[in-house]
Formats: sequence, structure tokens, C-alpha cells
Amino acid sequence: MREILHIDMDAFYASVEIADQPFLAGKPVIVGGYKVVEPAAGGGERVSGRGVVCAASYEARRFGVRSAMPMAEAIRRCPQAILLPVRMRRYAEVSSKVFEIFHRFTPLVQGLSLDEAFLDVTASRALFGDGVAIAHQIRDAIRDELGLVASAGVAPTKFVAKIASDLEKPNALVDFREDVKERLAPLPTTRLWGVGGKSLPRLEALGLRTFGDFQEARDEWLRKTVGEVGVHYKLLASGIDGRPVVPEREAKSIGSETTYEEDLRGREDVGRALLEHSETVAARLVRNGLAGRTLAIKLKTDRFEVISRQTPLGEPASDTTTLFHAAEQALDRLPLDGRAFRLVGVHVSDLAPSNARPTLFQDAEKVRRDRLQKTLQAIGDKLGPDGHGALTRATLLGRKRGPTR
Repeated sequence: MREILHIDMDAFYASVEIADQPFLAGKPVIVGGYKVVEPAAGGGERVSGRGVVCAASYEARRFGVRSAMPMAEAIRRCPQAILLPVRMRRYAEVSSKVFEIFHRFTPLVQGLSLDEAFLDVTASRALFGDGVAIAHQIRDAIRDELGLVASAGVAPTKFVAKIASDLEKPNALVDFREDVKERLAPLPTTRLWGVGGKSLPRLEALGLRTFGDFQEARDEWLRKTVGEVGVHYKLLASGIDGRPVVPEREAKSIGSETTYEEDLRGREDVGRALLEHSETVAARLVRNGLAGRTLAIKLKTDRFEVISRQTPLGEPASDTTTLFHAAEQALDRLPLDGRAFRLVGVHVSDLAPSNARPTLFQDAEKVRRDRLQKTLQAIGDKLGPDGHGALTRATLLGRKRGPTR
């Protein structure tokens, strides 16, 4: 039987900030956006916020603060929260150390983002013990060396391992290797990948409220009432998932995507999400010594319609600026039409080593971008280790744009 781990760093961005600044421990911390103090009608001051929440400590989550929430709403729910800017360079640095720990135990590591990964430890058991023992060792190393906390799930498949890691967060290890189908049965349908929004009421109306309901349903009936995806849900609900753990070094593309708890509407919200994913993808490319020639954006509407567009990058690229500009170009070719989006993602393909030899002649636009990047880097270095990331985001989000096509 395979043994797959899913390791998920708990409140990663916020936890890194707390590890770097221990006085923040036990306090509600929100990463992303910024606080705004404005004059209030009738005198006094009114506190609001701009941007969106990228991460929140568990102390802030108790007030209902969650990722992708507008900062103004987060401050309304938790006015005593400590707001901190995103330090993507620092998070990528810590992520690299986390992944170094993963690779001590197995070469089969598939990163999903900066803060989570699947590990196939089936062939590692002779050296380090079974999957639970390995998960303990990994969590101990992360705590002792980095001062961070991770949750882990151990199971025969990727899907069940991810379910397990999320059941008792934070700082939990859940062994889901035995009686898989029976233990999955009482879980709500919302834990199935892809279920949410408008699909959930439809499934519940059909009596498909739990994993067990899918397990007992006949394939023919599912195809007729839900479609082929219903049979796929049944397999997942039964713990059947044959997908292998694919190491990043063998990946044909590197991407980042998120299914949001609240739908995104309008170009500004989608654009901010694309910027966050561009930063994440850039960090993963750099961490793996890769650059890409093609960028694609992926959006899924609240009606589960998947829309994607590709844009060539020309020369291999791995910096946030180039990736985000390409993502904007791809977004410009999509008619938003007031639609709501539950998922946004960025993927880069046609990968090559980032130290690949450049072409002799480069177009003027690329030269201009390179000079801009060097200027931002120099200024960022003077401001400190996090200045570059902040400048890049401010430069990208602050640009004036022409009319959307």
C-alpha cells in the first residue's frame, strides 16, 4: 500500500511573521493590504482598510477573518488586529528551507504552493519508519529548525492525505491509512474538490449531502443526474485516487491557483488575485532554478465554467513583473461581463533552466523591462530585504491602464 503525506504549514505567512517577531505570538495578525485612517462624518476618525487578506493568524480567524477577504471587512471584524505587509521574498526563503526538510526523507515531493506539498514516502519506510513516523520527524524538524508549525495527513492516496491534514488543524497529525471508506462516509460533500457555490444546493437537493451518499449512489444514476463528474466525486468519496506524486523537477509546468470562499467580481479583484499568484509562481520558479516561455491564466466562474488564455513570454522569464504583465494581457482578452469567479490561477509552461544562455539580440521592450527590474532591485536593496517586493507590487498595481479590451 502506498503511503502519501500531505504537509500543510499552518497560517504560513502569519506564522513566519510571528517567528521573526516573537512579540506577535498570541495576537491577531493579518498579512496583506494596509490600514487607512480617515476623518469620520461628525468628527473623529474612521478606520478602514485597502487590499485583501493574504493570511491571518488563528487568533484573527476566531473573529471570522479569512484569506481573500477585503481588508476593510477584516478590520471591521477584528479592529485590534496587527496588519503587516506581504514579504514574499521572506516567505519564499523560508519555504525553500521547509522543502529542504521534505527532501531529506524522499525525492518524491510535489509542491502545491509555498506552504504545502505531497510526499510519497512508500520507498522511504525502510530508512525512516512508516508514514506516521516520517510525518512526526518532518514536523519536529520544521518546529525545531524554523520555529513553525505544520499539520500532516497520512493516507494511501493524495486526496485522502489532503483531507486528513485539514481535519484537526492547526498543529495536528492525522493517520488515515485504515478503514478509509468508512471514515470518509460522514464527511460533508463540501470537502470534495470542486464542490461549492451553486453546485452544492443542487447536490443536496439530490440527497448527496455526505461522502457516504456518493459511495452508495449507482454510477448510472450519477451520470444521469449530475453528469460524469458525479462518478468522479464517487471515486474520491470512496478514497480512490490513483494520481502519483509528481516531483516539481519533472513537472512540465509550475502554477498556483486558489478556490476562494467568496467569489471575486470585477477586474480589480481578479487582477489582485493574478498578482498574488504571479508572485507565488515566480518564487517557485526561482526556487527550482527554472524560467518559462508561456504563461496561462485560468478562471472558473460561479457556474463552474472554466476559462483559460495563454500568452507567450518570449524569452524565458521567472520574475513577478514579467509574469504579471503577461497575466494582465491574457485577462484583457477575456470578457468579464460582470461574472463572478470562484477560482483564479496562473501557470507557466515551456520550462527551461533559468541560467539558459540568452539570445544575442533582444527587443527594446525587454531591455526596458530589464532596466526597470534592475532599478527596482537597487532601490529595494537600499530599503531592506523586503523593499523590492513591496516596490514591485506598488509599481504593478499603481500603473494607469487604458480601457479593457
